[in-house]
Amino acid sequence: MRNKSTGREKDRKLRGAGTVAMLVAAFLFAPPLVNDAYAFKIFGITLFGDDEETVEVIDPVRYDVTLETGNADKDLKERLENAASLVADEKQPVSGDLGVIIKAREDRDRLIAVLYEAARYGGTVHISVAGTDIDSLPPNPTFNHAAPVPVTVRIAPGPVFKLGSVRFEGDAVGRDPAKYDLVPGGEAGSRLILKAGEQLLVDLKDEGRPLAKLTERQVTADHRTNTIDVVLGAVGGPMAPFGAVAVKGSRTVDAAFISRYSRLDRGGRYSPEQLKKANDRLRELGVFSSVTIREADRLAPNGSLPLTIEVSEGKHRYFGFGAEYSSIDGIGLEGYWGHRNLFGEAESLRIEGKVSGIGATTDLGTYDYSAGIIFTKPGAFVPEATFESRLEAKSETPDDIYEAQSVIYSASIAYELNDRDKLTAGGEIAWINTDDAFGKNQYLTVSLPLGFERDARDNKLDPTEGYHATLAAKPSYELLDGTVFSSFEGSISGYLGFGEENGIVLAGRLAAGALVGADDLESIPATRRFFAGGGGSVRGYAYREISPYNSADEPTGGRSYTLGSFEVRVKVSESIGIVPFIDVGTVSTGIMPDFSDIRAGAGIGVRYATPFGPLRLDVAIPLQRYDGGSQYGIYAGIGQAF
Repeated sequence: MRNKSTGREKDRKLRGAGTVAMLVAAFLFAPPLVNDAYAFKIFGITLFGDDEETVEVIDPVRYDVTLETGNADKDLKERLENAASLVADEKQPVSGDLGVIIKAREDRDRLIAVLYEAARYGGTVHISVAGTDIDSLPPNPTFNHAAPVPVTVRIAPGPVFKLGSVRFEGDAVGRDPAKYDLVPGGEAGSRLILKAGEQLLVDLKDEGRPLAKLTERQVTADHRTNTIDVVLGAVGGPMAPFGAVAVKGSRTVDAAFISRYSRLDRGGRYSPEQLKKANDRLRELGVFSSVTIREADRLAPNGSLPLTIEVSEGKHRYFGFGAEYSSIDGIGLEGYWGHRNLFGEAESLRIEGKVSGIGATTDLGTYDYSAGIIFTKPGAFVPEATFESRLEAKSETPDDIYEAQSVIYSASIAYELNDRDKLTAGGEIAWINTDDAFGKNQYLTVSLPLGFERDARDNKLDPTEGYHATLAAKPSYELLDGTVFSSFEGSISGYLGFGEENGIVLAGRLAAGALVGADDLESIPATRRFFAGGGGSVRGYAYREISPYNSADEPTGGRSYTLGSFEVRVKVSESIGIVPFIDVGTVSTGIMPDFSDIRAGAGIGVRYATPFGPLRLDVAIPLQRYDGGSQYGIYAGIGQAF
């Protein structure tokens, strides 16, 4: 068991046990700044100030609305109430008596659309203002304003219709309507029929037919049998390859690079999926505020489809800062400056620095420091390749497990084999000075890192299906001592969604690693040995707290590890999710894990959906706590834990 308590650990215990790491703020600044700000928002949530502008209404008229939904069930009644702007805006006056009529007529169209979506094709909506049906009112009505103008909305939902016959025409002939959820006797909501037509068009275009279009969408209701007959027709048009690619809107980013990097200039068969991937690829460069790929409405004389990539460049220079706080580790500060288009082909340069541990102790020497310069060149040599060069300097003391100062330079090429697979290879040289369980040592290592990644997730920040797998090898040679050693690591994450709109997602991750070579652990730098614990492995434990310990109860790190994480991601509402989870891990001194000391942490998390991914907040406790170790952990970030 772990009984050791250094001076730094004692100082931290006075501030509370556990690991709390919370992202506090990160801001980007770019002139010109906003001159008049009356409200402050983060992630669409107003933190202070007035979120709404006051709009002056000319000739204000107030009304009082009564909504009657007949025999509508609870779900339909709620949908009708939500669609009625007369109900939602009842406290807000309209402009003039005509404003009441306009609002009523717009509501009638919306309410009928809701009935059709619920397959209530025999339903009716009657709206009267001051006792008169809106269709019987004069063009410029005048109402008594002694009291709010009475408005009555009467809805007779009518019976639920089912699908009768379904017929496809034109180039859609021969396709199975059941694959488009159109089954005689089945659901007949208008949205289902519209979706079927859209999917039919998508399928035709996926065959390489860019000019495909719907020619017929006919819905006939039979009120005697409460059924509807559907006719969908389409014309596919000729199959065609991508043609000439023009670029509009580029100013400082080279147009030829944009065309080449999109990979649409290769004349491959037309594919909506390839258009989407090209759009995403260009957006991920970070140099454009908007990207739109437009298709010509006719084929070129050679039978190909001309394309136009329209871009709007964003600000290329940026800088910012961030801060974090931990009840144990104190305050961390970081700052960075970057340029997203250094030489005109989306090359990026980023300079960053960070210090953490402020306030945790009064000893400046125990703070963690890091600084780095990163250069990235997308489309290096070929569009599929990305070159990265990185120079980093670090001074770190993770929970007094070890102290290490290092300077590392690396250069690598990442090559996309296809839409899912990527290979990475490069070189690294590192000088490392450590003080750990084996005393003070210096290392000078040369490494050749290699990696493979397959990403088959449907969404990188919030996956609901698919999997993500990685393999990595890092052969190394320690120049000062002549030691040869290599690390091998692998991981796989899988996702399986259930229910409507994947309301429940089962997620799991397995990871393992091994260090081979070197006669003893002392010959391997502490920064290359394996530890576990923290937000990236076993939650509830402090960062790198899980480790083998020597006879003096000092953490040594290990030669192998095995990790497992399992989550049940449950949607409570459109924006809120609850995630119970358990993490398990072990670190061993042998090349193969012996599982003699398995540590587990369990907890629950909250997710808040945003347009750029879920905000994550997890709370975990260690199930086999070390003596004097962390009692709990709180973790925050953007995106799911894995």
